[in-house]
Amino acid sequence: MERQIQIPQTIDRTELFGNLDSNLTLIREATGVDIIQRDDGLILKGDDPDAAEEILKELTEALIRGENLDRQKVNYIIGLQQDGISYSESNVDKDVICFTHRGKPLKPKTVGQKNYVNSIRKKDIVFGVGPAGTGKTYIAVAMAINAYKNKEVQKIILARPAVEAGERLGFLPGDLQDKVDPYLRPLYDALYDVLGRDAALRLKEKEVIEVVPLAYMRGRTLDSSFIILDEAQNTTREQMKMFLTRMGFGSKVVVTGDVTQIDLPKGKKSGLVEAIRVLKNVDGIDFCYLKDVDVVRHELVKKIINAYDQYYKKYPEELQE
Repeated sequence: MERQIQIPQTIDRTELFGNLDSNLTLIREATGVDIIQRDDGLILKGDDPDAAEEILKELTEALIRGENLDRQKVNYIIGLQQDGISYSESNVDKDVICFTHRGKPLKPKTVGQKNYVNSIRKKDIVFGVGPAGTGKTYIAVAMAINAYKNKEVQKIILARPAVEAGERLGFLPGDLQDKVDPYLRPLYDALYDVLGRDAALRLKEKEVIEVVPLAYMRGRTLDSSFIILDEAQNTTREQMKMFLTRMGFGSKVVVTGDVTQIDLPKGKKSGLVEAIRVLKNVDGIDFCYLKDVDVVRHELVKKIINAYDQYYKKYPEELQE
């Protein structure tokens, strides 16, 4: 099947086609459609020219809106098209969460992230579940900072279980705070990136922001707070219930985790896995499942996630070892 399409004269073909036609190569690999350049447009040859034409249309519209077509975005648009979702109709790029200390607007980069942001805005408790690189923690921190700036909450609390991924806390140098700080580093990194290091440290000194191990949450009732539990797959059943029942009046809770990266000792059940089963029908709680298509790190991260997913589907018993 062959089809000819026109490229608007206002579109820079180098930007549309990519360096050394790299964007066209990605479309060929995804659709199996051969793309031949002609002076007045492109010729599409293959079994599914509709798919290739739709992707090219989405890329063209993105350029018209002034977006930059890097490899990551092109791959994302292709992935959405394969799932029957229009990138241009999703309006992802129009939703600003907040601005960083440098004035840069922070926006969701994928449809999954946009849905996650909307859930946090609408619900009091949200679970963000998905693989590494999907922005679960970063978006939650940005939303917390935005809520504080808008005077929706008086305090931000970031917690993480101090569970080792093949390492031992006791072998690390320093006192208890020194030992747990490496586990809290991703939370600090997100805070510093959005607020700036100095502003974040000032708020921390005033105890407006707390970054603590999960164990420090026991016995507290947290009113008017935005509370984030990161790496929740490494909570036990008891810890998860303890954490969720800390929530007070005027508070919002976001729980993030990746159920494929559980580092609990053998025989311990994940509190996140249990919470997904127990709370799935509770009104006021939302579960957002981010996927490999929502990964916003290096494109190899997506391939690594897919490779592990396929392996464990083939050998599910490996997960039990």
